[in-house]
Amino acid sequence: MEANERKLNWFPGHMAKALRQMEADVKLCDGVILVMDARAVFACFNKRLDKVFGNKPIVYCINKRDLISNAQAKKIESYFKANNLVYELIEGLSKRDGQNLRAKCDFVLKEKIERNAQKGMTRTLRFMVAGLPNTGKSTIINTMSGAKKTETGNKAGVTRANKWIRLGSFDLLDTPGTMPPNIENQTYARHLAFIGAMNDDILHAEDLALDLITELVKIAPNEFKEKYKLDTLERTPLEIFDCICKKRGYLLRGGECDYERAAKAIIDDFRKGRIGKIALETEPILKAKPEKKDVE
Repeated sequence: MEANERKLNWFPGHMAKALRQMEADVKLCDGVILVMDARAVFACFNKRLDKVFGNKPIVYCINKRDLISNAQAKKIESYFKANNLVYELIEGLSKRDGQNLRAKCDFVLKEKIERNAQKGMTRTLRFMVAGLPNTGKSTIINTMSGAKKTETGNKAGVTRANKWIRLGSFDLLDTPGTMPPNIENQTYARHLAFIGAMNDDILHAEDLALDLITELVKIAPNEFKEKYKLDTLERTPLEIFDCICKKRGYLLRGGECDYERAAKAIIDDFRKGRIGKIALETEPILKAKPEKKDVE
């Protein structure tokens, strides 16, 4: 088994259709709530969506805060503060999260609200809720409303059509999760696959697990070693994979490793936070430049 070398990308036809609809609907909106996954914040920036949003004010909703450490959260916050971006780090399920997010929406539209008030207008504010698949957009809407307004699920692509939701002084437009048409930075692509933003059906679980093992050994060695009761990490990713299979009893007849079963378990452990509070990125990752070859 070798690490996956093929390029990861997922942009099915319904996403192209969704983007065209969003381009039309964003004209009806005053602002945008961009929902991001705290474990892979910078992979969640989507240049294609930036074109859709244009000059609309954006509230960056960094969801799943409970799945990263406090130290990692502070590093992520420092980037958003340094770039004067309006953001809110939330767990996505509490009443306080909803209130804080609504306050940020008021903040980015403060001037428009004041102008409307001077004119005696009390027009309902409209926000488009957008982001990559499985970042928690529908959950955020339910949290802001205090009731279940939209369908949610721990699977990429649950929302397939735009839907308006009335929340008192707010109208929220729930939109389908959309990926970039082409992901040039493959480190980001792997991170999106790790967090479940891509459809698992197009991925090779064993290769993805090997990539995840390689990454976690580098960025969270202590948590990874403790979770799987490994005596050492001084092994190749495949040797570590074998060790996990044997320790967890993921074996086929004859004692061979059941890589598929083990891979799905490791990926699920990461996604559910069972390995630890881990952010895959706390700052932007620049695309690696090709190495210069010596000219003979």
